[in-house]
This record gives sequence, structure tokens and C-alpha cells, in this order.
Amino acid sequence: MLNEQHKQQYDAVIIGAGAGGGASAWALAKKGLRVLVLESGPRYDPFSDYKAHTPNWEGGFPHKPGSQGKYTYGTMQPLSEKWSHLRSWNRNSGRLNPGESRISQGYHHVRAVGGSSLHFTGEAHRLNPDAMKMRSRFNVAADWPFSYKDLEPYYLQAEKVVGVAGPKNDPYRPRSGAYPYEAHTIGYASMLLRRGFEKKKLHLIENALAVLPQPKGNRLGCNHCGCCLKGCPRADKGTIDVTYLSEAVKTGRCDIQSESTATHIETADKDRIRGVHFVNRTGAHFVETPILILAAGAIETPRLLLASKGKHSPHGLSNESGQVGRNFMETLLWTTSALHPDLIGSHRGLPVDSICWDYNAPDAIPGVIGGCRFSPSVAESDLLGPVNYAHRVVKGWGAAHKQSMRQSFGRALSLSGICESLPHHRSFVDLDPMVRDVTGMPVARIHSYVDEMAIKRLEFMAKMCRDILAEAGAKDIFEEFSSYDIFSTTHVFGTCRMGNSDKESVVNGECRSHRWKNMYVVDASVFPSSGGGESPGLTIQAIALRAMANVVRA
Repeated sequence: MLNEQHKQQYDAVIIGAGAGGGASAWALAKKGLRVLVLESGPRYDPFSDYKAHTPNWEGGFPHKPGSQGKYTYGTMQPLSEKWSHLRSWNRNSGRLNPGESRISQGYHHVRAVGGSSLHFTGEAHRLNPDAMKMRSRFNVAADWPFSYKDLEPYYLQAEKVVGVAGPKNDPYRPRSGAYPYEAHTIGYASMLLRRGFEKKKLHLIENALAVLPQPKGNRLGCNHCGCCLKGCPRADKGTIDVTYLSEAVKTGRCDIQSESTATHIETADKDRIRGVHFVNRTGAHFVETPILILAAGAIETPRLLLASKGKHSPHGLSNESGQVGRNFMETLLWTTSALHPDLIGSHRGLPVDSICWDYNAPDAIPGVIGGCRFSPSVAESDLLGPVNYAHRVVKGWGAAHKQSMRQSFGRALSLSGICESLPHHRSFVDLDPMVRDVTGMPVARIHSYVDEMAIKRLEFMAKMCRDILAEAGAKDIFEEFSSYDIFSTTHVFGTCRMGNSDKESVVNGECRSHRWKNMYVVDASVFPSSGGGESPGLTIQAIALRAMANVVRA
């Protein structure tokens, strides 16, 4: 039985309250459309739910019931002795994966109002224009069905909404206007790293961050506490809940239903979507909609489409091409962590205040297709406080351990590389035939395969991270983490690829289903390529804003 709210007439229903869903809700509500956002996860209050001001601040992001999805994993590939130098390890505990096959540490995300922006570091990157032409230039992945120039006005719009502070000059991404704020000054640890980069004739520049350097409305300016990954208690970080969704709700034309899981999309005749079935604490519901927008992410969006089989779509909704769930791309990461001989206070400052784009272009790494980026990663390696130092950096126990802690804390330097992830036929998302969630839906099953070209990118990043840290004075390596032997991803892409051909893609260049005239997909599942390490949040927002501009004009 429907409650009164679901009997209201909506102009659009959006599934997912992350980057794509939030930007879409804002764009449509601003244009006068009445919007319902269905979010399977809970709400967070940044001023009460995050723990940076409490003794439990090291405990990580405060997950609530329902704030993480349930997934299973296909059989992982065997590991080779040839690439043993790329295995993850810690000098206290040994190999982080002691087996002979790749293992999973999970898909790290937040299912909530605001999505994974709640625990991201604020990185707000535009995609390298060259990364949008991977098929035509290198015969891999697929070309984007529009150009960087087509997307650029929406990048500007997104940067303004979330409040991005960035460098004056970025030679890799043309701009028609300045960032809303000047870049944050890099911290002392990054200044040390910069010396290492300079010795390699590389450039470590200020990173573009959706982190306010000064107050804006009811959002405070950043105090550089470094706890972005644990939840920002000041709302200075441009998360989707305190930016797009807050503004959309203020229009009076946007309703958000949290803890409401979409379970089936119902179709009608003439290739149109009729509405969405969903479940929440009050029971099962159905809401009709003239426009349906999927923004549940590159795991949950294909899951819902594949689960929405019917007489019109026996192989899954919008899966006429057979591409739903295919072309899965993941975060491919290398991190080296070492101790500097000096007490440098590396736990201080913004987590990812600087970045090197020198190898970001798809042909920048010699002999390899696909680029990468490098950035400091002390916070992302969770080396901000003494608890992890005690477990991962310093050996022993008792008085000697305490003395070693005093001598070591604040000396860790971490450097990470993130590289291009290209589609492979053994990397995809499907439905687990055996496991279901509490609603009765099959859970998504993730299949991941790291091919030799990806391994060579990882090998390049490993050597560069080790060399740069050594040049910066941090030669005492105590831990390395690698995607070669451990699946551990934050950014996922590609499972509902966009393109001009309905035989090779799921949606067109306006993010509309090739078949279903009133259904759009606006999350990272539509990415034809992943880019060379760019954080995808800003690009998702820009894609959604562009798609919604076309919806309004239609």
C-alpha cells in the first residue's frame, strides 16, 4: 500500500543520492520539475555523526546499518612468481595476501544520502581530454560520444556548486574560467615529496579539491584536520548532501526517501518505463514516473537493470546490446609507505593536497597504454594516528615499543599511484545465482581480472613511488599495497557504457537508454574509459548536469 507521499505526481524519480543523483536532482528542481530521490542507505548529519572531535576519531568512517552494500566475488586469478615484487606486504605482518591467488578486500563505498562523497578526500578532477579517445587512438576501451569541450561548461558549473579550490595553471585540462577558489597551500610533507619529484624532473602541483578554504553559507572553512575520509564534521568538504541535495530540497520540489531500496523497474508499452518498485521500513511501494534516472553506481545500477527482467526485456532491462555489467573497470593502485629520518609531522594537513600529472596522458608511460597519477597518501593509508603506527609501523611491545612510537610517529611518508583501468572480458558484474539480500534481490557478483598491461602500469608506479620517496629522504620502507594481489577498489566504472552505437553500449551521449525513451543513467557506469587516475566525482556531476539540461529541453 502506498503512503500519501508516493501518490503525489513526480516529474522524475532518481535512484541513488550520490554524485550523479544529487546533481540531477539539483538541476531538475532548479528547472521547476518535481523530483523524488530514492536512496537505499541512511542519512548522515555531518555535525553529529562524524567523530573527528572525539577520542574515537581513528575508528574510520562511522558506517551505519545499511550504509554498505552486500557483494560477492567471482574466482580470482592465480598469482605469478614473475610479479612477486608487486605483492602487498608489511614488515610487521609479512605478506598481506599470503595465498597464491588474488583476494578481495572489498568495494569501499558509502551507501547513503550523499553517497561515497561522504568519505572521499575531496579530489575534484576533470578528465584528461586525451583519455576520452582511447578507441580511436589506441584501439582499446571506447571513445566518449562527446568531447571535453562539450563537457567543459558543466565542469565549471559543478566546480561552483561544490566549491572547488584549484591551481592557477593545469596544462593538461583546458579551462574557460578560473576555479572558484585558489588552491590550498600544500603541507610540509608534500613539500618534502616535491623535492623528490623535482629530482626526477617531475612536477608536484597543488591538487584540485572540493574543500572550502573559507566559509560559504552554513559551511565552514577547512581547518586541515586531515579527517576527510572519516567524515567531515564542518561541512567544508563539498559532499553531495550539503551541496546539491541541500539546494535541491530548498526549492521545495525535491523529496528524498532514504533507506528505500529499488527492487524492480516496471516497463510499459512503446519502449517506456512505467515506474519503480521499492522497499523501505513501511513495506513495498510502487511509484510511477515520466522520467527515470539511475544513479546507483557502477555495481548497483547494472544489478538493478539485470534484475528487472520482464516480457519486454528477457535478458535484463536496457540490455539489448548485452553490455549491461560488462566493461567493468576498477581502481588500480600502488602505495609505498616509508619512514623519513626526521620528525616531519606527516599526519598534519589535507590528505591529498598535491598531485603529479606528468604521466597522466594515455601514452605517457613508455611502452604502456594508459596513464597514471601520483599523490601523497598518508591519510588514505590511515597513518594519521598512533593506533595504526602501533600495528603497522612499530614492532614490539611494552616500554621499548612506547619509546619507538615516540621516535616514529609523524615520520611516515606514503606515495600512491593510480592508473588507467581498461575493460577486459574477464572483468564484469553479474547477479549471484545463490545469494540474495534482505529484499530478495540477487546481490551483485564482481569479477575482476588484472591483465599484463595493467600489471606493467602497476610495476611502473611501484618503481616511481620507491624512487621518489628515496629522493625525498624516506628510504626505510615498511609497507606496500598493490592491486596486483588484492582487489580493493573505491572507484568503479563502465558497466553501462555510453556510446553512439546501440550494439556496443547501453546509453547514448545524453545518457539516455538506447531503447527506453524515458530512462537515463548518470553515474560512473556510463564511463567508456576510466582516465589515468582522476577521481571521477566531478566528471560524474558534469555528465549528470549535461544530461539533465538535455532532459529539460526535450
